[in-house]
Amino acid sequence: MYRNIIHIHIPAFPIAVLRVSRSELRDRPVAMATSRSERDLILSVSPEARREGIYKGMPLGKAVKFCPGLIVLPPNRDLTEKAFHAMIKLGAQYTPLCEPCQPGHIYLDVTGTERLWGKAKDTASRLSREIKKILYFSGTAGVAGNKMVSSIAAGIASSEEVLDVNPGRESSFIAPMNAGILPGIGRASRKILLEELNITLVRELAALDIETLRIVFGRQAYVIHQRSLGIDPTPVYPPSMEPMVSEELTLSRDENDDQILLGILYKLVEKCSYRLLSKTLFPFRAGMLFRYADQKEIIRLINLPHMSFQGFDLYTPLERIFLRACQRRVRVSFMKVWFWDFSPPFSQLSLFSAEVPILKKKTLVTQAMNRIRERYGKTKIQYGRTNIAHS
Repeated sequence: MYRNIIHIHIPAFPIAVLRVSRSELRDRPVAMATSRSERDLILSVSPEARREGIYKGMPLGKAVKFCPGLIVLPPNRDLTEKAFHAMIKLGAQYTPLCEPCQPGHIYLDVTGTERLWGKAKDTASRLSREIKKILYFSGTAGVAGNKMVSSIAAGIASSEEVLDVNPGRESSFIAPMNAGILPGIGRASRKILLEELNITLVRELAALDIETLRIVFGRQAYVIHQRSLGIDPTPVYPPSMEPMVSEELTLSRDENDDQILLGILYKLVEKCSYRLLSKTLFPFRAGMLFRYADQKEIIRLINLPHMSFQGFDLYTPLERIFLRACQRRVRVSFMKVWFWDFSPPFSQLSLFSAEVPILKKKTLVTQAMNRIRERYGKTKIQYGRTNIAHS
């Protein structure tokens, strides 16, 4: 069955969000960077700045020399996330298969919705108009039989255009394009293709046999060959609706002291523990995300070894994976922890388990601490390790 996949693309989304409330930024070259250091890398670039030769990942000092009138702003992650959630909410009105990709990018599988919304191209056009009318964001849309080609179409479409790739035309649509437009082909691969095989276009890549492709791409050769033919079977994944308890914190200043970061981690776990205790839920899985000042994110997921909602039990495994994962010398700017895969408490504990008195004592201690916090304030009683954590 032929699918109808829409990709909505809002260029330089974090900058587009700021421009809604700051009219002086419109039609001006704007870039985002975490600091004003010349060595800091640019995170986002407006179309006006891109026309001046500025690109994402360029050192800030070099960008300012290229464009002396460049406006440099720090990222506003909270505002960007709120705007993106609003954009996802609009898309979800057309299909439950609405997948957020990255801020400003969403996929929608509208296969079988013709009787509701009409052709996929009309749906994409209607959604684009709604996004502009309600959220004031202008972008492009691509429509194709799979996610890869719809994304490519949205990326090359003109301003506020819907580019529709007819069914069965995916291969011929991407054939004359540069091979680097395909996912999985980076700068190093492009260099090998050009220097060793004299290949620059997608159609030239599609003409190669699997064995030749394996020389360059190894185990990914088959996937690259499929992509060069315009084939991408990846489904559109809707956001997970699984219940979750999470806490996050944007640090008031970037930090690389392990003791301070572990104190912040414990504080986040403690807040989650309080919510788990109030709902009497035992999580079996946990996750942790921390973001460096240069925007690189590290995500780790673990299975919890013990069934507990106590902060000191939940913290220990997260501390271990944090210390293993946080190895860079770059400062951390954001942390988040979450727990899911819940189980209600057992109706009866074992009479012969040596852990029953210990578990009961821990629960009573936690409940007493929470009663003090509720009566006198959350900061009146806390663990010593959180005192060195700044917020």
